[in-house]
Amino acid sequence: MGRVDCLASRLAVMGLLVGSLVQAGWAATPAAPAVASPSATRQADAGVALVVAEGVVLRSAPRASAQALATLAPGELLEVRGERLDWLQVWDHRRERGGFVRAGQLRRTALAVDEAPELLALLRFVQGTPGSEALGIGLAAAWLKAAPAAQVQGAQGAEVLDALGGMAQRLARRASAEPGAAPSTQAASKPQAALSAQLDVAARYGVGFRSVEEGERIRVCYDGDAFARVMAMPQASASQRARAALALTDAACADPALRPHEQAQAALARAEVLEGIQTAGLRAWEKNRIHLRRAGAWSAVAWHRGRAGQLAQDADAAQRGAQDAALRALAELASVQREELLEEDATAHNDATMQVNAIRWAALPAVAATGERPHVLTQAGEPGQTCVLLVDAKNDASRPLARRCTYAQVWPQSASLNREGNALALAVQPLQAWRELWLFRRQGGAWTVEVLPPAAGGPGLGYAEFAGWVPGGKEVLVAREARADGRYRRSYEVVSLDSLVTLRQAPDPQALGPFQRWQDVGWKRMSVSGR
Repeated sequence: MGRVDCLASRLAVMGLLVGSLVQAGWAATPAAPAVASPSATRQADAGVALVVAEGVVLRSAPRASAQALATLAPGELLEVRGERLDWLQVWDHRRERGGFVRAGQLRRTALAVDEAPELLALLRFVQGTPGSEALGIGLAAAWLKAAPAAQVQGAQGAEVLDALGGMAQRLARRASAEPGAAPSTQAASKPQAALSAQLDVAARYGVGFRSVEEGERIRVCYDGDAFARVMAMPQASASQRARAALALTDAACADPALRPHEQAQAALARAEVLEGIQTAGLRAWEKNRIHLRRAGAWSAVAWHRGRAGQLAQDADAAQRGAQDAALRALAELASVQREELLEEDATAHNDATMQVNAIRWAALPAVAATGERPHVLTQAGEPGQTCVLLVDAKNDASRPLARRCTYAQVWPQSASLNREGNALALAVQPLQAWRELWLFRRQGGAWTVEVLPPAAGGPGLGYAEFAGWVPGGKEVLVAREARADGRYRRSYEVVSLDSLVTLRQAPDPQALGPFQRWQDVGWKRMSVSGR
């Protein structure tokens, strides 16, 4: 069996190499091109070579002026068949074409055991270099072929798989950051062409990528195979396992086509993967990342359990499950050490906070409201709907003061009536991490229902929540935080009950007098908005 077949077989067992390298073995390689006659070229020892530079050109003869046959990307694997002057005669199995490449643009290797330490040293040097991901993946593949089985299954194998996964993930992020529109100039197309070439090289080594729609843009996601193998290796370090768990539980790469019960299963699976990470051996900032991801994962579990409870026969059990998950999400968020939070993790911290705050009402038991003053009741509407009824001593469920039905998750325990009895606030959550504020208002002799969203755009990630009543029955305090349409905003507002216009706002509640005097005690105690 040829060397490419050996490499393909070894990596295919590891789940890392598929495609053309498996299909095109050296033993069945076509003859070298006619431009390289045996009399003109000195035969080299059998071996392979990795392309190590950008813009490497495969030429028809060992001259810089010779015809260009193809442009090679870093990380591509070539068979070496001979050498002439400072050029190597190579065969490209993917293109089924031979030619010459300058020797200085290639890294030759026999894929022998004694080369494994050098290949690992090169991988360690390259893995942190942005733009060298495909080359690093090629070096990782070469090491997996050259290293003995004991090393592949040991700590060095875990290191290489961790590096491979990290480079694949970074390459996917670079691809996601590229604009979707076609570039208008040739200069603008060069970075995109180079990135596409690197993705193609990685895919030929068996590194899987998939695309996930995010509104009008496409996110490229690594399938996480190398990270899954790191998680299964006893020799993997605590930091390696933590990185693998974070990569495997990125909700942004979840399949949007999953049905609701499949989304619930996926959310629970993410939480369970994170629960398997022991934080004792991690540095403080690594612990923070795990706590933030757990907070987001458990908030998703709480949401799905709460939604399932609306249709479950044992609704009380489903509600207890949602309550347990929400309490766990709050506890994980509280475990974050703010002073040890990395600057680049600030976005993740804000997002986790919004996810947890959106679901926090699930942590409180639902209590049936009674009394003579206006309060809310819920009843089933059409399949999947919940109808909210505003009732009082004179207006029961048969003729409520106001009625509105929704497919969203209603949190009756959040209902708050102002002292004057002319307004009531209610938390309603249409999406997993998007909670709205419903305001019931009495105007004249009739009651109306208005919705305050977290942001004008979206829906995305965020919440709008009741923070207190201003005496007089004309104003309400509202806290909003959202990431929608690519923009992040947090504000504390004094809102008019008559017009729902924001009268005053500030990024800090302490900057507003009404928040200092009239903020609700329950909101101050339970909300994580004021972090």
